[in-house]
Amino acid sequence: MTAGTQAPSRTRASTLVVTGLLVGAVAVRVLAPSEGGDALPDAVRDFVTLTLSVLIESLPFVFLGILLSIAVQVWVPQRLLHRVLPRTPALRRLAISVLGILLPVCECGNVPLSRGLIARGFSVPDALTFLLAAPILNPVTIITTYQVFGWDDGILVARILGALVIANLVGWLFSRHPQPSSMLTPSFAAACETEHGHGSSASGRALRSLSLFRSETAAMMPALFVGCSIAGLIQVGVSRDLLVALGSDPIWSVVALMALAFVVSLCSNVDAFFVLALGPAFLPGSIVSFLLFGPMIDVKMLALLRTTFTARTLAVLTTLVALASAAVGLGVNLVA
Repeated sequence: MTAGTQAPSRTRASTLVVTGLLVGAVAVRVLAPSEGGDALPDAVRDFVTLTLSVLIESLPFVFLGILLSIAVQVWVPQRLLHRVLPRTPALRRLAISVLGILLPVCECGNVPLSRGLIARGFSVPDALTFLLAAPILNPVTIITTYQVFGWDDGILVARILGALVIANLVGWLFSRHPQPSSMLTPSFAAACETEHGHGSSASGRALRSLSLFRSETAAMMPALFVGCSIAGLIQVGVSRDLLVALGSDPIWSVVALMALAFVVSLCSNVDAFFVLALGPAFLPGSIVSFLLFGPMIDVKMLALLRTTFTARTLAVLTTLVALASAAVGLGVNLVA
């Protein structure tokens, strides 16, 4: 089998597998009796419900991110992207970190969009800066956070400034890597090389867009389903009573809500409404850490990122974001 036929075959196989799993999950949730001797265990029903809820919430943003990624790779002139951004690396990353204002995509959609930026010639540190900042520094997230908290306890300001600082700090640290391309998976790095070799004639753009849509969908959908399933499984097994019991401690409250953010894998556009219910039990700094860490790193996000970055890179990235988010939260607790 040639390389040209392998990609469509993998796309079809991935689509069939994900479709089958999704249909099976829906069938279990809808057709299984809710009571009686034949009812499924509550834990199983909760797992299916939580998995589907995270998947349904994420799916539109993933497709939007794929479409934006295709637009960046195929239809936006490469010289335009590089001409409008500053040449100084630090200023360039600062500008990239606020691109989310123009591209208000949830963190799920930012993964394929970041893949598109790398394929278009952006460096790995630049793409990571965008990836971390855009879910928070976009108008939808900022407005919803303001609607929930207003200016109370500095939560909104801490979230905006914290996201800006963390994204640029991580981008700067990764820019010190001697071989940034080694942080990419071999398959994605090879795809980027192939992409650079393609022509950009107008007659072939539509076909190239369709090809990219198939390949990106094949890469994203299995990872998304696995990530949502893991999120659902962890939510069933984690005791929320334990998390709430830790809410009054200035340190453990931060750790507890960061763990909760990692597990529940909420969209950054709605996570403020979720955490509002926990507000009376948790200190402001822990809420800030929740609102910072969740949109940048969660279990679903890591599954998606694994299509692009090596496991070692993701381990370092998760550690840096966790430490920085915790530091911001602890600082808010000390001030509040």
